[in-house]
Amino acid sequence: MNLIKKVADNANQKSWSHQFRSKRFELFLSFINELPRPLRILDIGGTLAFWKAMGFNEEQVSITLLNLTEQPVSGNHFLSVAGDATQLNFPNQSFDIVFSNSVIEHLFTEENQIKMAAEVQRVGKYYFIQTPNYWFPLEPHWLFPFFQFLPFSFRVWLTQHFSLGHIPKCISKDAAQLQVREIQLLSKAQLQKLFPTATIYAEPLLIWNKSFVAHNFLLNQ
Repeated sequence: MNLIKKVADNANQKSWSHQFRSKRFELFLSFINELPRPLRILDIGGTLAFWKAMGFNEEQVSITLLNLTEQPVSGNHFLSVAGDATQLNFPNQSFDIVFSNSVIEHLFTEENQIKMAAEVQRVGKYYFIQTPNYWFPLEPHWLFPFFQFLPFSFRVWLTQHFSLGHIPKCISKDAAQLQVREIQLLSKAQLQKLFPTATIYAEPLLIWNKSFVAHNFLLNQ
């Protein structure tokens, strides 16, 4: 639990995760500050708590939070909708910005990641898509060193028998297999392939890159 609070607890302002998110959000703000208002943002997998934690409350910016189920929201500038990241139910270019933190690696298959990337680029004029780095030695969900490099069967066994990081112990082998299959981490090259014209921003930690952001703000400005 202490490791989680230090490394990956977003509610803990001293955690690495919160500090990285804050720095990443500063980069995002630097891109959008010069864009004309009003702005419409689609946040795939987003929460009201995230935007509040970032201290963002701009009247001329409306934010639609898209998740598999609707989420509780408050305020006039937030809307929650249920939807599928691989099949967005919005017209072309209907949002000024599509924003997403750590979602595209949760789609089970490369095919679904391709679909989400295509949908992001279809509905948004700009996009800002973050995902953890496959090659970072500490797997960010299980918080287990080199977990993603272990044989599939061993990852399933660990998930079935232990609660690790953010992942609770699964009650059956089938559930553990489903959990392991869900998360498909991406390398920088794979992210670039999904977003061919994007600039890839790297977030360094020690000698590795912890995560990457694909965005097209520099391309469109």
